[in-house]
Amino acid sequence: MNSVAFKMKLKKGFEEEYKKRHDEIWPELLALLRGQGISDYSIFLDEETGTLLGVQKAEGNSGSQDLGQNPIVRKWWRYMADIMETNDDNSPVTIPLREVFYFEN
Repeated sequence: MNSVAFKMKLKKGFEEEYKKRHDEIWPELLALLRGQGISDYSIFLDEETGTLLGVQKAEGNSGSQDLGQNPIVRKWWRYMADIMETNDDNSPVTIPLREVFYFEN
């Protein structure tokens, strides 16, 4: 398993809506993530800047942000596009982050 981390940007004023939509995440999207070997997925919010930090475990070298050809993912992107910074295809603008420290006990 590899750790994958990335940051995204939430539009101001949509913090509660973002949390609500993820509290009600679609079962078919969760099944897809599991089926692609993605687990231990967390998203953290820096409330001062609106920066979202996604961290997940993934089998292989790809994570959830590499599933953009899947219709379920594309539908989710459209659903979230009004509250996040997105690319022209509605995918969230994501910036991969490089791991610089790891500790496991």
